[in-house]
Amino acid sequence: MFKALVLEQEDRKTLTSIRQIDISDLPEGEVLVKVDYSSLNYKDGLAITGKGKIIRDFPMVPGIDFAGTVVESASDMLTPGASVILTGWGVGENHWGGMAEMARVKASQLVVMPEGLDARKAMAIGTAGITAMLCVMALEDAGVTPEQGEILVTGASGGVGSVSVSLLSKLGYQVAAVSGREQNTELLTALGAKKVLPRSQFSEQGRPMDRQLWAGAIDTVGSQLLANVISQINYGGAVAACGLAGGFDLPTTVMPFILRNVSLLGVDSVMCPQQRRTMAWQRLAELLPEEFYQQATQEVSLEEVPELAEAITKGQVTGRVLIKIS
Repeated sequence: MFKALVLEQEDRKTLTSIRQIDISDLPEGEVLVKVDYSSLNYKDGLAITGKGKIIRDFPMVPGIDFAGTVVESASDMLTPGASVILTGWGVGENHWGGMAEMARVKASQLVVMPEGLDARKAMAIGTAGITAMLCVMALEDAGVTPEQGEILVTGASGGVGSVSVSLLSKLGYQVAAVSGREQNTELLTALGAKKVLPRSQFSEQGRPMDRQLWAGAIDTVGSQLLANVISQINYGGAVAACGLAGGFDLPTTVMPFILRNVSLLGVDSVMCPQQRRTMAWQRLAELLPEEFYQQATQEVSLEEVPELAEAITKGQVTGRVLIKIS
């Protein structure tokens, strides 16, 4: 038996409980993992509160990422005792996830822990961190270099945003952070932001083509804010878009893309190919400074998750939330 956070649905309402589960109840998979840490992401918040149609089959153990140790393996790819990470692949959505002491998944979904990381650090990075790294890599692939000018990061107080600020700063970029929480200015500056701008500056409808201010951007918000960011990108610049916390619409025109040669780069970490995923984890292990793990994380128990899930959907959580499982 092991402890798990379980979601059930009754009268179209999502109910949460902490309960004991038998290992035989776990879904199919070649690898059994003892979970040490998981984390709370925006998608987890939507699933746990029932505010988003993330989960369609109940009961479900949420948790779109986890890190732990292989206990049993039917695959030659992994042996018992190996430290592993999982992010994405629909785990915690359509397959029982990381908010439990044990998880059973496919071997192909697991990444071997890079040198320099452990389970706690890996989940301080988590889905948010690998998404941030993939966004940075997308900007690099698009030819955006530190010499070309400032990079804007929206939703900078959140998980993806805070990791993006730290990574870009470490790589030598000048970072401007956009946040709706003025109280986080000191934290974002400590992570490497050279300036912190209020979200209100980008929230109202603007012109399709505004002043050119940024060499590139990482956007976690979408909707009107993303449209305004695109309108301010320099000629030949790029925006890596990975979130829709502000909405999935995009009220803009083709003008910035045609007249300024701006690129809009969609970034997905859920189904990202394993080779690029592994590369992203290796770079995260190399780039993130030790102080990141103290500055941008809080650690909670499984019992505290439902309350924090409500807070993260309201934009009231700063940085990364670690869930100590076992």
